[in-house]
Amino acid sequence: MSARDVLPGLMLLGLLALAPLVASNAALNFLLSSLIVALAAQGWNLLGGYAGQLSFGHAAFFGTGAYATAILQLRYGVNAWAGLAIGVALGALVGWAIGFLSFRARLRGSYFALVTLAFAEVLRILANAFDLTGGAAGLLIRMAPGAANLQFPSRATFLWLVLAVVAAVLLLTAWIAGGRLGARLVAVRENEDAARALGVDALRTKLGAIALSGAITAAAGCLYAQNFLYLDANIAYGTWISVEVLIACVLGGSGTVLGPVIGALALHGAGEAAKIALAGIAGPVPGIDLVLFGALLILAVAFLPQGVMGGLRRAARGLAR
Repeated sequence: MSARDVLPGLMLLGLLALAPLVASNAALNFLLSSLIVALAAQGWNLLGGYAGQLSFGHAAFFGTGAYATAILQLRYGVNAWAGLAIGVALGALVGWAIGFLSFRARLRGSYFALVTLAFAEVLRILANAFDLTGGAAGLLIRMAPGAANLQFPSRATFLWLVLAVVAAVLLLTAWIAGGRLGARLVAVRENEDAARALGVDALRTKLGAIALSGAITAAAGCLYAQNFLYLDANIAYGTWISVEVLIACVLGGSGTVLGPVIGALALHGAGEAAKIALAGIAGPVPGIDLVLFGALLILAVAFLPQGVMGGLRRAARGLAR
């Protein structure tokens, strides 16, 4: 684990932990949304950035975590913390199942990406049809405020909880990137056949990556459900989360420890800035953030192929020379 990768991220999260001292509730809500997407993006990063298995369907894991914690609380009276743990475990299980079916069939590249998208869409349709998930009406997850229900009267408390989870996943990612698993993931990403020839169990490595990716993304879904207190199939399994985590990683720098966090904050910051700027000129413009996300993706691919983190590293090397 390299201090160069971890310390800047922990310093950034430490500064964000001070936000409740000066920020309004609206600003805290913005930070919470950004950090939940950053957490899900870190899950995508392990699979897409380090292992090179590009996914268009991370909504499958996000929605599984969100619905698991909501259903267990509302239908069965399960403690929210236990629901969070079960949701994370189910996210890992769904990831492993999708990976087993896909990787055993030797699916790669766009074929694997489309299969993940199909799984997410199937889960969305099922969630929209069953009474257990609330059907089209969705689920309202309003419980008595308290730590046991993961619903706090103060937005600051929930922000600190989310920051702690993001920090833990940041450390986990840095540990993986600096260890043997990280080396195996990169070997599979660069040349899977060559990795097999060197003795790397590619199937086992990819299954571990997608299961871990599913668990982290499911944790983001659990926190999303506890933050917004409402779910329906189009939110939990919607393509919006799959798109946002992919763009956040590309923008921040996929295959880097801090990239997904930087990318998510930049993505949501730019979207909010565009909404505010245009609201003062032409009134509210629905969907402007989605247009901006697409523009940022094109600019990042064209001018920052290694993302913001890659650009910063190049600039640092230039200054050092």
